[in-house]
Amino acid sequence: MAARLIHRCTRHLCTSFLTVPAPATATVLTTCRWSTAELYRSPAPLAGVRTSSHRHTPDWPPAAEHSYTCQPERMKVDELIESALSTEELLQISSDHKVTGNQAAALLNRTCRQVVEQKLETQDVLGDSRFQKLLNIVDSQISAVWNGNLVSLLRSLIVMKLAANNRVLRSVENEIHWRLRRLSLKNLTSLADYYTSYAQTDGQKVLLSDVIKNVELRWTEIADAKTVAILMTKLGHLSGALMDRLEDKGLELAESFTPDDTRKVALALAMQNRRSIPLLRALSYHFMQKHGDLKTGVLIDMAFAYGKLNFQQTQVFQRLAAELLPRVPELTPIDVMRCTKSFAYLKWLNLPLFEALAQYVLEHCDQMTGVQLCNIIMAFARLNYQPTIGDAFYAKIHEKLSSALMEMNPFLLVDLVWSLCILQQVNPFYLSQVLDRHFFQRLTEGTQTQKGVNYKLKLIHVNTTAQLECSDYSGPYLPTDCLDSWTSVTKKPSPLGSGVREALQTVLGGQAKCRCGVETVYGWVIDGEILIDSENRPLAVHEYTASHIPQPEGTKSLPFGAKRLAFVAREFPNYTSRSRDLLGRFAMARRHLQAAGFLIVDVPYYDWLELKSEWQKVAYLKDKMSKAIAEEMAQ
Repeated sequence: MAARLIHRCTRHLCTSFLTVPAPATATVLTTCRWSTAELYRSPAPLAGVRTSSHRHTPDWPPAAEHSYTCQPERMKVDELIESALSTEELLQISSDHKVTGNQAAALLNRTCRQVVEQKLETQDVLGDSRFQKLLNIVDSQISAVWNGNLVSLLRSLIVMKLAANNRVLRSVENEIHWRLRRLSLKNLTSLADYYTSYAQTDGQKVLLSDVIKNVELRWTEIADAKTVAILMTKLGHLSGALMDRLEDKGLELAESFTPDDTRKVALALAMQNRRSIPLLRALSYHFMQKHGDLKTGVLIDMAFAYGKLNFQQTQVFQRLAAELLPRVPELTPIDVMRCTKSFAYLKWLNLPLFEALAQYVLEHCDQMTGVQLCNIIMAFARLNYQPTIGDAFYAKIHEKLSSALMEMNPFLLVDLVWSLCILQQVNPFYLSQVLDRHFFQRLTEGTQTQKGVNYKLKLIHVNTTAQLECSDYSGPYLPTDCLDSWTSVTKKPSPLGSGVREALQTVLGGQAKCRCGVETVYGWVIDGEILIDSENRPLAVHEYTASHIPQPEGTKSLPFGAKRLAFVAREFPNYTSRSRDLLGRFAMARRHLQAAGFLIVDVPYYDWLELKSEWQKVAYLKDKMSKAIAEEMAQ
């Protein structure tokens, strides 16, 4: 209330400026100006920083204060600053003319911009006596610098790589801290844009914290999409409450987002793993309404963000793929890798696009690094994609990677060999590298995290491929004790898996003739296993030997003509997007189980969800069993 009253009084005094004698006017306006300022100054200044020579001098003469004017008169120096084209011209202005603190700040900002644009040595400019003179002028008249110039000056000094304990830099930071509540939201946004990554000392972190608090309190002032995008990117990860407000504001302003704003917001959500469905839907809708030319970086980043958040939006994916397809020959190797990985995250297999990407890799393989090629192979494996130019493509890949295996990161090497196993392109050289005892012992030693468990399973899958699918491979293999200990990871079955197990037990009349939740030595879990004789009658599965489980219970040998059936529940995430084609991992699991002698009975989610009653589920499993047996007999 007091602040508002004084502000109103100041405005009335300004309107009657011409009726008051000049000395009295200066005195009154000076008093009002500093009284109003003091009401806004709550944060304490940084320790040991002098902001201006007159701030703590009570008898500072009012006559020194210039007359108040709403539109400051342009001076010749201001015109010279705007017209100067080089660093030398800018620095010479300070020698030829007397400049104020605000003009010195403007000169420093223009000088630093020229240094960046012309790629000059910052140390040469910092050592110039004229530059140091400008710094001293700003330091002595810091309170006379306008807000916009002050915020820009802090950025300029940071760009010039001044030390964090530099006197002038700390003086500018302290003055900004004093004025935080009087800065416009535009100034706060500009400050957040560059200061977030710079704040290192305790004082700088306090300033950054107060910037965040001020933005949190003034979020309703945000009126443009660009501000939302900047604040989400720079401050969103530092304040969950602010990010919530920014998501609401983004939803409100989604229609005015440019494609670049949409990209920034989507990336901010992806980096913070915030799956805001309403905002993502709004961004997707308005993104599709904009028909202008889109930059390649925007397309690739959008694909990455949607994949990272696992947000499925078919129309957006189709547009991204259609826009990227004609640009593939112009992409850089890093863009090709990012594009391939992004669509693999999305589980979106666009055949024309992937054919173009495979052709690019074939033609530019020599220009690509081993890591880039590994990532492309892993992306192809995730989608179980086989290029039509497969022979030439993989010959080039093997030629490039064979010499780089020894220096490759161990985890990346396992990922590469596992992916080649999925694509059925692995050879004995790759297998011997990861199945070597010294290698996998070094890789798995002391790894009890989820990452360690995942890589142990991948090694088991590689070992299974070596045993069942590579007849020309002679060893080494994983020892039996590793297979026994690494496969003993019990997971809670999914609702679909539980339903299949219950229905299977009903079909067979109990648990004696079926085995559920079977953890095999191949690294795969079977939801249900049954054993039938040559007459297709179920047998007591627990009484017979089973080489596919770590610790078999039975001792009887299998009768002649007996068959094992493996029931596998196929969940929605097992398939590529908008398709009934299995992802690479699950296609390899199917091959392994078939090679181990099982008849596979797939139970896909899209069939199971249509079965409402128990008798329908039982009849469905019986029908699937009959079809699997008939197909095997036909072969």
